[in-house]
Amino acid sequence: MVQGYLDAIKIHSNLNAFIDVWEKDAIERASLIDIKIAKGSAGKLAGVVIAIKSNMCLEGKRVNASSKILDDFESLYTATAVQRLMDEDAIIIGSCNCDEMAMGASSENSAYGPVLNAANKDYVPGGSSGGSAVAVQAGMCHAALGSDTGGSIRQPAAFTGMVGYKPSYGVISRWGLLAYASSFDQIGPITRSSEDAALLTEIMSGPDEKDATVSNKQWNLNLGTSPSKKKYAIIKEAMELEGLDAEVKEAFEKRIQAIKDAGNEVEEISFPYLDYVVPTYYILTTAEASSNLSRYSGLTYGHRSEKSEDLESTFTLSRSEGFGKEVQRRIILGTFVLSSDYYDAYYKKGLQVRQLIRNWTKNAFESYDAILSPTSATPAFKIGEKAANPIAMYLADLLTVHANLAGNPAISIPMTKSEKGLPMGLQIMGEMNKDQILLSIAHQLEGLIK
Repeated sequence: MVQGYLDAIKIHSNLNAFIDVWEKDAIERASLIDIKIAKGSAGKLAGVVIAIKSNMCLEGKRVNASSKILDDFESLYTATAVQRLMDEDAIIIGSCNCDEMAMGASSENSAYGPVLNAANKDYVPGGSSGGSAVAVQAGMCHAALGSDTGGSIRQPAAFTGMVGYKPSYGVISRWGLLAYASSFDQIGPITRSSEDAALLTEIMSGPDEKDATVSNKQWNLNLGTSPSKKKYAIIKEAMELEGLDAEVKEAFEKRIQAIKDAGNEVEEISFPYLDYVVPTYYILTTAEASSNLSRYSGLTYGHRSEKSEDLESTFTLSRSEGFGKEVQRRIILGTFVLSSDYYDAYYKKGLQVRQLIRNWTKNAFESYDAILSPTSATPAFKIGEKAANPIAMYLADLLTVHANLAGNPAISIPMTKSEKGLPMGLQIMGEMNKDQILLSIAHQLEGLIK
C-alpha cells in the first residue's frame, strides 16, 4: 500500500504537492507495522499513510514552512500531533508544499513554486495548506495534516472536494508547529470523511505539558448518534455579499433546502461584524507574525546572507533574501500596528473587536446548534488571477476567519462542483469546545447534501 502511494506521488509530481518524500523511511516503517499487524499488536492507525504540512516538525527531517529562510533546516524534535499519530502506527510519507510560513489563500506563495489543483491544473487548490489538500485529493496518501490560522485547512479542502476540519482552539497541541499567529493557529486533518477527521483529531488531542494553551480535557470524538433534528443559523450578511459567486449561492441554497426538507430548522440571523472580521484578523495575525518571525534573524539557524558584514546587515539582508514578498508584507504591517504611535488605533482596537465577535458567537450558540455558510465565496480561481492584488486575496478568507477569531470549531465538507468541475464546500461552525457535536452534525450533513 505504501509503495502504491509512493508511485502515485511520482505520477502526480507535476502538481507540486510535496516538498519532501521520505520513501525509505516509509517503506521501512511499513515493514515493521506489517509484523505488528501479524502479531496483533498494531495501533489504531496501523498502515494509515499520512502527509504533513511543511511547517510541522519531524525529528531529523527538513522543516521549513516552504520558505528560503529555513530551507534545509532539520528538525531536532517531533511535533506532538505528529508523534501521537505515529504512536498509533501511522506512516508519515512526506511533507507538503504550502504558502510560505502558512501565509496565503492560494498556495502560490511558496519558495518551491505553486501547488496545482488536481481538478484543473490551471486553478489554485486554496491555501495555505494546499499541498496537504492536493495530496489527499490526488490519492497520494490516506489523509494529511494542515494548519488553520484563518481558513487554511477549510478553504483548500473546499477547493479540492475534501473534508477539512479546524478543531476548537486548544484541542490539539501546537508544540512542533512553526508559529504564524499563536492565538489563531490550530493543527487539523484533511480527509475524505468526517469520520476520518474525528478519529485523527481524537488521537492528536489532549493535554501536553509542552503547550500551555492546549486544553487539559480528554477528548472523545466518537460520532455516535445524536438527535437528527437540528436548528441551524445562516448569516444574512454572508448571503448578501457582493462578491458571492452565483453558482456558490445557488448550490448552497439548494443544500439548505435539503436540510430543511429533512425536518431541520434553518433561520437567518444578522452578524453585524462581518465587514470587520478580515481587517481585525489581519491586524492581529500580522502583529503576532511580526513577533513570532523575529526569531529568523540569520544568527542562530536558518538562512544567513553571504553579503552580511555586521549585525545590522546580517538581520536586514538575511531576512530580505529569506522571506518572500507576502511574508515581508505581513511582517511590515504587523510591526506598524504594534508601533507606539499606532498601537491603540489598530492592535488594541483589534483586540476589542475580537472580543465583540467572541461575545456575539457565544450568544448565537445559545439558540442554534451550528452556523452554516459556503466555505468560500467563490470556487477555486485561476493561478495568478489574484496574485497582484493582496486585498482581493485577503478577502478569500472572509467566510472562514470568524471561527479563528472566536476560537470555535469549524469544518468544510464537499457540497458540489461548479460547471467547470471545480469543487465547492459547505462550512459548518460549531460551539466552542463542542467538537463532538460539530463532527456528528457534519457526518449527518455529508449524507444529506450530496
